[in-house]
Amino acid sequence: MRHFLTLKDFTKEEILEIIDLGLTIKKDLKNGIHKDYMPKKTLAMIFEKSSTRTRVSFETGIYQLGGHGLFLSNRDIHLGRGEPVKDTARVISSMCDMVMIRTFEHSKLEEFASYSKVPVINGLTDSYHPVQLLADYMTMIEYGVAEGAKVAYVGDGNNMTHSWMMLAAKLGFELRIATPVGYEVDSKILEETYALAKISGGKIFVSNNPQEAIRGATVVTTDTWASMGQEDEKEERIKAFAGYMVDDLMMCLAAKNAQFLHCLPAYRGQEVSDSVLEGHANIVFDEAENRLHAQKGLMVWLDRQR
Repeated sequence: MRHFLTLKDFTKEEILEIIDLGLTIKKDLKNGIHKDYMPKKTLAMIFEKSSTRTRVSFETGIYQLGGHGLFLSNRDIHLGRGEPVKDTARVISSMCDMVMIRTFEHSKLEEFASYSKVPVINGLTDSYHPVQLLADYMTMIEYGVAEGAKVAYVGDGNNMTHSWMMLAAKLGFELRIATPVGYEVDSKILEETYALAKISGGKIFVSNNPQEAIRGATVVTTDTWASMGQEDEKEERIKAFAGYMVDDLMMCLAAKNAQFLHCLPAYRGQEVSDSVLEGHANIVFDEAENRLHAQKGLMVWLDRQR
């Protein structure tokens, strides 16, 4: 049995296999072919952090695979209200076939997985957002920018940045990160990805210069400056991130046919301009749809490992 907690636990071949499976399932769906890959299987979806895309993509995805999704918020279960994580994990995994968790501390996800009898998927933690990267790379493949990719990430050194670092280190492409001073990536994760990149041939560069990161990039990506749980830092962060908005001038520094990605929700006029989000380089909404297809590939792949 395998869990999907971080891309660190998967080989390049396994990551590409999951994405390829998602692309196959997507192609069938677009052609009106529906296959019950997971008939009558149940996915428990635990949300300590709310989300539009994660909720809709997982619930729709398990339904399209022939199964059923259970939405479980903090108000629906005792997790976070006194019951130990290990007890919740034992109970839910004895009744369901797979669990997706979207939470705060990565350690809570790891503890849940260690006591679970079924595969556990990381729907997002404060440290990593690996399912988003499956969708991002799937979109890059579809738009022909995966091969020889030079990705620029401009913004906060957060869970998205860490996941991009892990993907670049595993798949062996070039990643350039620019963050404001004081908002850099986690140093331990940086060391881990540097070590992995030496094996794969990947290149990871970090700086505090967004123009330097974007120059010549084939893919440009960013994320909100204040993530969930950081609302009280919003005004402070807006000041710190001045000069980090991906606008038309920024995109002019990228390669001629560069594509723009964003995990959403996007705050127009902050991390990205309205003109970029509505412009010819934008593939954000195809990226958002691919959360559905990439996660179906992931769920089927994990189910087959049991």
